Amino acid sequence: MDPAPALDAQPDPGPDASPAGGSAVPRQTPRHQQLIVTIYGLYGRANGGALPVSVLISMLDDLGVESSGVRSSVSRLKRRGVLESVREGGVAAYRLAPNLEDVFQEGDRRIFSPRRATAADRWLLIAFSVPESQRHLRHQLRSMLTRMGFGSVTPGLWIAPGNTFEDISHQLERAGLTEYVEFFKAEHLTAGDVKDKVSRWWDLPALESLYAEFIERFAPVLERWEPAGAPAPGPDADRAAFADYVQLLTQWRRLPYLDPGLPEEFLPPGWRGLTAERIFAELHRLLNGPARQHAERLLGATGSSGTA
Repeated sequence: MDPAPALDAQPDPGPDASPAGGSAVPRQTPRHQQLIVTIYGLYGRANGGALPVSVLISMLDDLGVESSGVRSSVSRLKRRGVLESVREGGVAAYRLAPNLEDVFQEGDRRIFSPRRATAADRWLLIAFSVPESQRHLRHQLRSMLTRMGFGSVTPGLWIAPGNTFEDISHQLERAGLTEYVEFFKAEHLTAGDVKDKVSRWWDLPALESLYAEFIERFAPVLERWEPAGAPAPGPDADRAAFADYVQLLTQWRRLPYLDPGLPEEFLPPGWRGLTAERIFAELHRLLNGPARQHAERLLGATGSSGTA
């Protein structure tokens, strides 16, 4: 498989933060900046991290974004350290900040190689203590844990399936927060059904509403691309695949972070996340190739023309 993007681990357009333990996860229409980060994650990294300005404008035009919106969004991403301006062969371009590559690689695993724990697996517990003089770090820690799919057992004790340790430890190390955190692997020994406890530690209805929103939007897209109704192969079909694929990735990429990957036995009956995972996987299979062909066609046309 081609290198896939770590689309939700970058500094600004990231997964929606949702306080654990009952607060709703906000819905969000993808912003232009999020679409741009998706495009860079998919196609910029394979092009040395850089995309010519003209190509970026053409790609966003395929998504219905005017050039003025592209330029203002790129300026914001530059200020936030996500993009930087360069010249490639005399052509004006923007590239991903080199220090973000490992962040994107971590997201590759989270988005395209999802892991669901089993009921026999141990839990990962995180306890943290932050001095009163550094209260702002508490908020940073809570936000980071929420974005990584942790639930809250108590205000100072957070929980996730044990297979998340590597990802969260890297995130905390990168943020300089490891010294405030203690990690534990544990088994649940308290009397009572773990499934009932899970529903208190995580806001599963809010997460399921996001999955329902995803299914509502992309189930019809899957029907459109299934063999019986798919358009004939060619440049027009590739362009349509590109538009659908970038939108798909942009809406999907926060969900594998917010979802802790709980064992199916602990999920509510008819959990829509499983249906959403199947829709995403099938659309990825159908759209990834033709979408990449369209992107490469745009890059090839720009390289041959040499225009900025």
